[in-house]
Amino acid sequence: MRERSFRSVWISDVHLGNADCRAAWLLEFLDACRCEQLYLVGDVLDLWELDRRGRWPAGHGRVLAKLVALAAGGTRVRYLPGNHDEAIRAHHGLCFGGIEVLPEAIHETADGRRLWIVHGDGFDDAARGGRLTTLIGDHAYDLALFLNRWSRRLRRLCGLPYRSLALDLKTRIGPAARAIGRYERAAAHEAARREVDGIVCGHIHKPELRTIDGTLYANCGDWIESCTALVEHADGRLQVLHWADEARVTHGDVLDFPRAAAAVPAAAAMAGRLG
Repeated sequence: MRERSFRSVWISDVHLGNADCRAAWLLEFLDACRCEQLYLVGDVLDLWELDRRGRWPAGHGRVLAKLVALAAGGTRVRYLPGNHDEAIRAHHGLCFGGIEVLPEAIHETADGRRLWIVHGDGFDDAARGGRLTTLIGDHAYDLALFLNRWSRRLRRLCGLPYRSLALDLKTRIGPAARAIGRYERAAAHEAARREVDGIVCGHIHKPELRTIDGTLYANCGDWIESCTALVEHADGRLQVLHWADEARVTHGDVLDFPRAAAAVPAAAAMAGRLG
C-alpha cells in the first residue's frame, strides 16, 4: 500500500482494552501514514473497561508500541486524555515513552488557522437530556455495538465493505441525532468564545468536518464504529479519512474552510506500559 504523508493527524476514541476496538485496522493505518505531529484526542485507553474486565489483547499492545515508536522516530505525539482515560489527566505535563500528556492544546495549521484541541466530554451537559434519557441511551448504545459486530461479520462474508451500523442508527434516530447536534453546536460556540478558528474533538464517535456559525467544527471520530482519522495536508487543508474493511482509505471529501473571526491503579499500570 502506498505510504501517505501528512503534516498532522488526529485520532481519538481508540478504546484500547475494549473488545470492540479495531486495533488491527488502526495499526494498519498508522503503518501506512507518516506525519510530523500526531494528536491522540482522548479515550485512547479504555481504563473503565480494563478496570471491569482486565483484558488486554496482544494487538492492543502493538498499537501502544507503535505510538511509542512513532514518538521515538521523530513524530511529535501529544496525548490529551478523555473521560475513559481520565486518570491520566493527573499526569499532564509529563512525557511517557516520548508521548507528551496535555489537558488540551492549540494547533496552528499550515495556512495559519488556530484550532483548539480537546477530547470534548466537557460538552456532555449541553448534549444530554434527563437522567432517564441518558440511561436509555447507554443501553441503546450497548445494543447498537452488539448489532454492529454482527453486521460487520455478515458484510464481510458477503464481500461488502465495512459500514458502521451503530453510526447509522445513532445519526438516524431522532433523540440521538438531536443530542449530537447540541453537542456539535456547544463545541463550536465554545471555540468561538475562546477566539480561535475552530475546534478538533472526539468523544461522540461521529466524524465530522464542517463550519457552524462561522467556526470550524472537526471531530476525528473513533476506532470502534467509524474507524476514521482527521488529517492535515501540507497546505493546511483538512480531511476526514475513513479506513475501510479492505484496509484502504476510502475517498472522502477534502473540505477547505476560510479563516474564521477507582481507575487510578489501572492508569498507573498503563502508564508503565507507555514508559
